[in-house]
Amino acid sequence: MTRLNVELPLPAGFRTVDVLAFHRRDPQQIAERILDEGPETGLDKAFVWAGRPACMAFRFDGDVAEGGALQNGHVRVECVIDTVSGTERGAIGEGLGQGDFGQEAFERLVRHMLGLAQPIEAFEHAHTTHPELGPLIRRNAGLRIPQVATPFEAISWAILGQQISLVAAVALRRRLIQAADRRHSSGLICYPDAASLLQVDAAALRAAGCSQTKAAALLGLARAVAEEGLPLDDWLRTLPVEDIRSGLLAIRGIGPWTINYALLRGFGWLDASLHGDVAVRRGLRLLLGRAEPVGEAETRQWLEAFAPWRALVAAHLWTVKAEG
Repeated sequence: MTRLNVELPLPAGFRTVDVLAFHRRDPQQIAERILDEGPETGLDKAFVWAGRPACMAFRFDGDVAEGGALQNGHVRVECVIDTVSGTERGAIGEGLGQGDFGQEAFERLVRHMLGLAQPIEAFEHAHTTHPELGPLIRRNAGLRIPQVATPFEAISWAILGQQISLVAAVALRRRLIQAADRRHSSGLICYPDAASLLQVDAAALRAAGCSQTKAAALLGLARAVAEEGLPLDDWLRTLPVEDIRSGLLAIRGIGPWTINYALLRGFGWLDASLHGDVAVRRGLRLLLGRAEPVGEAETRQWLEAFAPWRALVAAHLWTVKAEG
């Protein structure tokens, strides 16, 4: 077992509420555990990190302001990485557990998951006076986009979410995690990596609720990663957006929406245009005070004015609710 620890200061107004809400999607909390009742506020997140079951425990401290934002805040994070059994090593492969578990990689992962490197101050300064978006930005001051633990999780989650409701996608995600069944000593079940997913065949994915198209796309993604055709960890550090697009488009069942959402949640790229997202179009309709739906073409054109922060604008539009 390996343990890593870090404590980091948080920017003024850091919105822990967004981080907790994003990881609270599954009410059964089999891979994530939310703590927001009692003396501690935090999150436990289990995932397979370079072949080994890992669990990151985030604990937030600070003065809570209106809306759940922190002032004078900091975060303490401990990551427990389990030792892999011989049975697991034989099943998953000889390369298991050879990843980078150093302190630098761990701190980079913490900053990534919390969105601490996202230039939201520049975005807010540029657009806070916009006649339509400005009031929303001021209301959501400090909004960042929480990230999943790995690019593989982001892409596979985007595949699961294609053309179904969020509730259905969350249930499908849960069954996928249970099918892969990589357990952590904390009691949580890890979100699988590519090697773990390849231990689940197409029939098992279909039994878990995946359509034939989604099962094929998930396994195609996992094979491409395992065969080193998709160097996701390298891409995360260098962010070659067009290489990511072309590499993912080569996998049948992955299209522009899936790629743009994965770029947002897995790579922290804030300029993905989510004009095809139903919730984004609904938020824009409400923001503009329209009775009729706003189409993809108009949404895309409207978002163009906010490059290079179109995905961040989409995140703000997700927060728009119907009044009354």
